[in-house]
Amino acid sequence: MSGTATPATGTAALPAFEQRLGHPKPLWMLFMTEFWERFAFYGIRWALVLYIVAQFYGGDASGEAEANRVYGAYLALVYAAAIFGGYVADRILGYQRSILLGAVIMGAGLFMIALPNMHLFKLGLATIVVGNGLFKPNISTMVGKLYSVGDERRDSGFTIFYMGINLGAMLAPLLTQYLAQKIFGDESMPAYKVVFMSAGVGMLVSLVWFWFGRRQLEGIGRPPENSTDKRKVLYVFAGALVSIPVVYFLLAMGAAALQGVLTVMFLGLCAMLLVEGFREGPRQRDMTIAMLIIFTFNILFWMFFEQAGSSFTFLADKIVDRDIFSGGLADLAYTLSGERVFPTAWFQSINSIAIITMAPLIAWIWVKLGKANPSIPRKFSLGLIFNGLAFLLLMFALSKLVTAAGLIPFWTLFAVYWIQSIGELCLSPIGLSMVTKLAPMRLVGFGMGGWFLSTGIGNNLSGIFAGHVSGEGGMTTASALSGYTFGFWALVGAGVLLFLVAPLVQKLMHGVK
Repeated sequence: MSGTATPATGTAALPAFEQRLGHPKPLWMLFMTEFWERFAFYGIRWALVLYIVAQFYGGDASGEAEANRVYGAYLALVYAAAIFGGYVADRILGYQRSILLGAVIMGAGLFMIALPNMHLFKLGLATIVVGNGLFKPNISTMVGKLYSVGDERRDSGFTIFYMGINLGAMLAPLLTQYLAQKIFGDESMPAYKVVFMSAGVGMLVSLVWFWFGRRQLEGIGRPPENSTDKRKVLYVFAGALVSIPVVYFLLAMGAAALQGVLTVMFLGLCAMLLVEGFREGPRQRDMTIAMLIIFTFNILFWMFFEQAGSSFTFLADKIVDRDIFSGGLADLAYTLSGERVFPTAWFQSINSIAIITMAPLIAWIWVKLGKANPSIPRKFSLGLIFNGLAFLLLMFALSKLVTAAGLIPFWTLFAVYWIQSIGELCLSPIGLSMVTKLAPMRLVGFGMGGWFLSTGIGNNLSGIFAGHVSGEGGMTTASALSGYTFGFWALVGAGVLLFLVAPLVQKLMHGVK
């Protein structure tokens, strides 16, 4: 099969890429680059809130609420920084240089958080934020640039790329937990520093992989013709160094104040995209409006989905019965993890296992439905509803299945992660592809930044929400039930609303599927 694609109007012809398994060869290089970056990112996910409570609050449960808020604010800023990273790539450095510079900065931040000082810890988080902002939106945009807008393989390519994300996310908690508890620590005193340093090594592998593999791109993602001066890399690097203290300040100001900043940023981004959409004509204007409507519902999805790294971690640690092994299985579990119960860290891999398992099935269902295949807005509504059903299961478990010891069955939280993953498959990979189709042509990277900013706002709200679930004295069965009940009604209500207005949103998309 020829790799030459018919480009969108006004864009240069794509190179005749060599094909591998039905897709351009560079897709697989980007797949592995993202695999290692996600290994680094998710390698620390299970440990962050537990580390904050253990290191900076002496293990006191009163630190849970603040740990949740710090975690949510950190994730929010990771995604919000994508706006600036997308803009830098679009207008100054190009995508390749932005990815390389982001990988260097992010790797430095991962090693910094291993230092057991609260100020240095937050400064390290700020450094990760800045690096990820340059890396994350641009590598996703690069995938879209391997295909023409009308290429039917485009969604499939993004799904393959999404599998790389989830392979890295699946393996990271397993390996970092094993190193932290079996090799360098124990169940009562995990070596969290090892978790963070292992993630830093993973980021360095991602950097090296892309450095040598970028030749396959044949010019895709290089700097704009008027921005080839290599000194601009130094200028952007200097700007990144200056921005790290700013991000540190935003982390330190607290999640509630940060929410106001993020809201202003989101409104400003919407205005800029709309101005560009209007400039390009009525069709692009409508498509931009449709994209921004989807962004709004995306905020709500991630507000509750991202409990996985915050309140669900404390739920697993305190309220879920993880003693599911006996006899030889307990010995095997100890050999693999250093614990005789199901490790808290392993819950973080369930989402990725579900994605890898279910993605081919979901993709097959979309194809099998043919003309009845739901529109993009309808798929997003299904994502919200499935997310809500996961909270419905938690409501049932926390009200009907609590044992005398105050614990809920292991299978319930396992199923919650699995159900949420089905919702994610209805929404997240479709969203990445949607942005590359609907965003104004000159601001695709900026549009991708908008997608990640909406995700970031949801993540900050997730930290605030998780703080309420934990309360001032730490999570209890009652506080969890109250919070997760609210989550169910908010998600299902929004999902039903979007399902009903989907035809109107689809009309604004002018045939984009």
